[in-house]
Amino acid sequence: MNASSRPRSPSRARPSAPAATAAPRRRRADRPKDGPRIGLALAGGGPLGAIYEIGALCALEESIDGLDLRNCSSYIGVSAGGFIAAGLINGLSPRDLSEAFIENSARSADSFDPSVLLHPAWDEYWRRLRTVPGLVGTALWQTLVQGRSVLGAFERLGRALPAGLLSGEALAEQLHAQFSRPGRSDDFRKLRHRLVLVATDLDSGEAVPFGLPGWDHVPVSKAVQASAALPGLFPPVEIDGRFYVDGALKKTIHASVLLQEGLDLLLCLNPLVPYEGEPGVQEHEPHRSSRPKGQRIPRLVDGGLPVVLSQTLRSLIHSRLELGMKGYARSHPDTDILLFEPNKRDAELFMANTFSYSQRRHLAEHAYQATRRQLLERAQDLAPTLARHGLTLRLDRLCDSKRELVPGALKTPSRAAIAMARLDQALSLLEARHGVHAP
Repeated sequence: MNASSRPRSPSRARPSAPAATAAPRRRRADRPKDGPRIGLALAGGGPLGAIYEIGALCALEESIDGLDLRNCSSYIGVSAGGFIAAGLINGLSPRDLSEAFIENSARSADSFDPSVLLHPAWDEYWRRLRTVPGLVGTALWQTLVQGRSVLGAFERLGRALPAGLLSGEALAEQLHAQFSRPGRSDDFRKLRHRLVLVATDLDSGEAVPFGLPGWDHVPVSKAVQASAALPGLFPPVEIDGRFYVDGALKKTIHASVLLQEGLDLLLCLNPLVPYEGEPGVQEHEPHRSSRPKGQRIPRLVDGGLPVVLSQTLRSLIHSRLELGMKGYARSHPDTDILLFEPNKRDAELFMANTFSYSQRRHLAEHAYQATRRQLLERAQDLAPTLARHGLTLRLDRLCDSKRELVPGALKTPSRAAIAMARLDQALSLLEARHGVHAP
């Protein structure tokens, strides 16, 4: 049975808001004794966001004993984060996702075909093209006979422009095939744990939580497609007579949907942050030890319109996230919330094309190593928080400079760079050991 024939249609009986159908928050004493309730919230960010999240999740899982990202209590994903969350809940580990999406390894039965991201939206093109004669005739009549303005005629002709350039149908079909294999499911109701994928209803602006009761009849693969339908790039996705676009239009991460379930620990990943330059640092100056390795950006304005727009978009997204995180801390004091995101001075990730897939190996390794450094730098605060939930931060693994996600993806550093990295590592380790002991 396809989505359009299900008896419970959102167009007929829709919940008023994502949080409305979530379970009430429980006190810590009420929580199950068989282990902590851990949630995972993944924000969007196009292919770059998926690449960053895979690298970061690989670093988190291997550096935290007791953390199994395939077996969290609940998941929520927005846009590219929904793609990753759907894979995890279907039993794909972060390393499996790396083999499939980053390395396209022949060893992986789930190898991802990047061409599905580049299929033109031919159906949308032809549908709009068929409207051109009628729109031109109406525009001429209104201009020449009715005396309306030429600008009004051009506005009417704008209806012939496609609502998106690329089709998401091939992505949904590939995901459906993968999630239909034995031991997996493309049906929210048959998954082992809660999965919520957020999209935005184009006509109402309402955030829609696919996976919650009343919205769980939609195939997971279709919900991923809807959540990732970035306006302008992908056409809105029709489900039960309604049209849906990217879930990040309302909120960056929608973590409140999971927090209402009474989680003990919520891990949040956000791939897109605004770049933060260092006033007074000129292009000829060497990197400071506190700055991530990579490109320098003396002035963002020198990058022209693309860089200015990227910084603007990232700033808007991140300001919403910061407000949301402060609100979550107040409204859910019994839940430990940990946010992981790129360093704001990481020029390499900032300058990477959000929709680029060609540099995926290099960028995934960069995200993996950057997250490992962040875990070591934050060890003094993170370790006690994780320990409250039976998790152990492995300093020995974080200090192992030979660990890689994609071997050979990063250029071999110079001897001086290696020496500085080891010194930085030793200082971080000494600081962490004030309150943390490696196993």
